[in-house]
Amino acid sequence: MRALFDVPAPAKLNLFLHINGRRPDGYHLLQSVFMLIDWCDTLHFERRSDGEISREDLNGQALPADDLCTRAARALQAATGCRDGVHIGLHKQLPAQAGMGGGSSDAATTLLALNRLWGLGLKRGQLESIGLTLGADVPFFLRGQNAWVEGVGEQISPIELPAASFVVAKPPAGLETKVIFSDENLKRDTKLAILAGFAAIPWGFGHNDLQPVAERLCPLIAEGLDAFKAHGLQGRMTGSGSAIFARSSNGVPTELVHSLESANWQIRGCSNMASHPLVGWVASDD
Repeated sequence: MRALFDVPAPAKLNLFLHINGRRPDGYHLLQSVFMLIDWCDTLHFERRSDGEISREDLNGQALPADDLCTRAARALQAATGCRDGVHIGLHKQLPAQAGMGGGSSDAATTLLALNRLWGLGLKRGQLESIGLTLGADVPFFLRGQNAWVEGVGEQISPIELPAASFVVAKPPAGLETKVIFSDENLKRDTKLAILAGFAAIPWGFGHNDLQPVAERLCPLIAEGLDAFKAHGLQGRMTGSGSAIFARSSNGVPTELVHSLESANWQIRGCSNMASHPLVGWVASDD
């Protein structure tokens, strides 16, 4: 096998995000439901025989020196001793600093694709161990199922969600995860929830504890949520970025699209996914 083309890396939404405490090492304890959606980056992989890792942005944008895709490829080389290299082409569609897991999803797709392209035969648990060194969300994308997530993000329990449609929007400004989690006003004592409580009202359960801090740091979030509300949509922030979402059974209101796009927001209608498109690319540990 010399190449893999048009390989998807889907985004996720946090249907809720509660902070339950903080460990002595500074990591926050959380509860959340991660849901895959069909807004995706697309990656292309061409094997190199010289062991080098190269990358290009197919949109012509400037690239960071060491992003999560290249780090994932190098981590896989280091873990396996593989001497093959790869050239990665990325068609970036997911917004950065949005709380949608774009970088982590790209890293997970890179691990899944190179495990196949390089003929390594690693199982899912082995890839997850490598993925965890790259970011807390990477194992979720490798697991490939919508999930109830706890701890610092390492406790992942697959769940089933009914099919639904959503409006997702990202303002021109983004937010850094570290800035929100280090804010002294962040609420860190939400009581533990139970899965049965979420299952009873999956689309209206809980809240995002990061949202008040994020709205103060990025007032556009509150403005976007007000615009959602004006069109009958009950929105909230996803993850630790600046993107917002709302369930919508009637598509994306045209007037909402016009108003937000004129203010340089990215907005689109999305559907949730029952599983990651690459879930069958790696063997389980069973």
